[in-house]
Amino acid sequence: MANTFKPLGNRVVIKPNDREEQMSAGGIYIPDTAKEKPQEGTVVAVGPGKLSDDGKRVPMDVAVGDTVVYSQYSGAEYKDGDTEYLVVREDDILFKK
Repeated sequence: MANTFKPLGNRVVIKPNDREEQMSAGGIYIPDTAKEKPQEGTVVAVGPGKLSDDGKRVPMDVAVGDTVVYSQYSGAEYKDGDTEYLVVREDDILFKK
């Protein structure tokens, strides 16, 4: 089933990349609860862009399918079934790969 998201304004829906199994330098596996949140993901949906002061729409710099790096504690988490998404403002995206 394909999800269709339509974010508003300058918001972007991102599917975070899967967390890899993390092991400490001493060989101890780190549990999921202690792992850092991922900061990289794939853009799933893009809003139309924000309105400028003169009422014109400012186009978005990212597009669906882009791989982006975003601020670690930004956005709102959204879960649809078993899939987790992150909804962030375009300003929270640091760069795209």
